[in-house]
Amino acid sequence: MDLYGALRPLLFRLDPETAHNLAFWLGARACAWPRWPEPEHPSALRRSALGLDFPSPLGLAAGLDKGATLLPVWKYLGFGHVEIGTVTPRPQPGNPKPRLFRFPEAGLILNRMGFNSEGAEVVAARLRHRPTGLVVGGNLGKNKETPEAQALDDYRAAYRLIAPEVDYIALNVSSPNTPGLRNLQAPEALKPLLAGMLELRKEMGLERQPLLLKLAPDLAEEDLDAIVDVAVAAGISGLIATNTTLDRSVVDEPLRALVESKGAGGLSGAPLKAKARQVRQRILTALRGRLPLVACGGLGSAQDVQGALEDGAALAQIYSALIFEGPNLVDRIHRGLASNPSSH
Repeated sequence: MDLYGALRPLLFRLDPETAHNLAFWLGARACAWPRWPEPEHPSALRRSALGLDFPSPLGLAAGLDKGATLLPVWKYLGFGHVEIGTVTPRPQPGNPKPRLFRFPEAGLILNRMGFNSEGAEVVAARLRHRPTGLVVGGNLGKNKETPEAQALDDYRAAYRLIAPEVDYIALNVSSPNTPGLRNLQAPEALKPLLAGMLELRKEMGLERQPLLLKLAPDLAEEDLDAIVDVAVAAGISGLIATNTTLDRSVVDEPLRALVESKGAGGLSGAPLKAKARQVRQRILTALRGRLPLVACGGLGSAQDVQGALEDGAALAQIYSALIFEGPNLVDRIHRGLASNPSSH
């Protein structure tokens, strides 16, 4: 048993957010070490996507390292890229606690964090000291109190600070935990949002920096098709699918009743796998190769990641599985991909 396997029973006795904060406190102490060994990636796993070079197709999804505090740790573990955030332009505490729940028996997490963020200025300052050789993306959102009509102003404010410090930007319009946010996925709202962000990107001289859009798994097929058309016509760089789901039917009984008793929030982890893959396949069909897609949602093994890549995804991201399986999961996925000729 590895160290995480030994510690996990102790960590899982703690409230999930307390355990998260403890792990990050320990990780931040480790980041003070002056020298970290460089990770080794099989050369066969290298990928070029979004105009960037990745040492591996496997990345860390947004939501875990919201403030870019553990970048040396993620690099050491071997992630090919890390997406920090979601970062809001102004600091905000997020939703009231408790707001994070785990269900280890199903590999499931329920969260209603609500974009708890130190704010773009603090995160940007931290990013200026990021480790070299790690692809970092910045996931941006709006503040809770900002009306939908002013959402573009928030995204632009966060972009001005974060974009110069990262390799790509992802716009989060799909979290279920900020009221009204998912309404921004509607084509009539999405068109001016993307146009305004691309205009700012040009103003800042960052035309070569990829701009991605992260989508929800709860959209109807015709809505997915419409969003793909808007994204392609706008000229953004790619899509990320998917965010967490509000669909409780992905959880089998009798656990579903327990999950529902915890209240609102988005679900992530293994039960999301089938739904997220179905949505990605629909998006990939609609895209017809016109934009790259980053797979996210329910991925937890080399087989899962391999399946996403074979479906047509350019890259893949994990999050919930890392909580349940521990840091060695990254190496296990890499070894599994490296042993599969179709990954090369």
